[in-house]
Amino acid sequence: MNASNCEGCLANVSCLWCLTSEKCITYPVSTILPPHAVCPLNDARWGLCWMNFQILIITLSVVGAVIILAFIVCLLCCCKCQNCGSKSFEAKMDRKADKTKTKQNQRRSEMKERHEEIRNKYGLKGANPYSRFA
Repeated sequence: MNASNCEGCLANVSCLWCLTSEKCITYPVSTILPPHAVCPLNDARWGLCWMNFQILIITLSVVGAVIILAFIVCLLCCCKCQNCGSKSFEAKMDRKADKTKTKQNQRRSEMKERHEEIRNKYGLKGANPYSRFA
């Protein structure tokens, strides 16, 4: 608290350096921002000697706003991509079902062909397979 320069004052986190009065002041915790009567924001230094309190507040506000906007944009992109993904997933499932149906029809025709070959081999081809016994 009895520091004669900014670096010595800001070594203690609970202190604020006022550039106009060149005094180390205990940070007024009861108010979020130090009142103008204690030290103007342009002349108040807290945390860093080269950055005044007003610029620190503006910088933190801009960084916070950018983070919030980035989060919202990511959220919207994820929702949009999820909807696109479900459409592509449905198209993929439709293609898979068509492929399965085509294979199934091909197997069915192969089975019919095999059954016809067997009927021909054993002489069962005809309208009624029991007609030759009559």
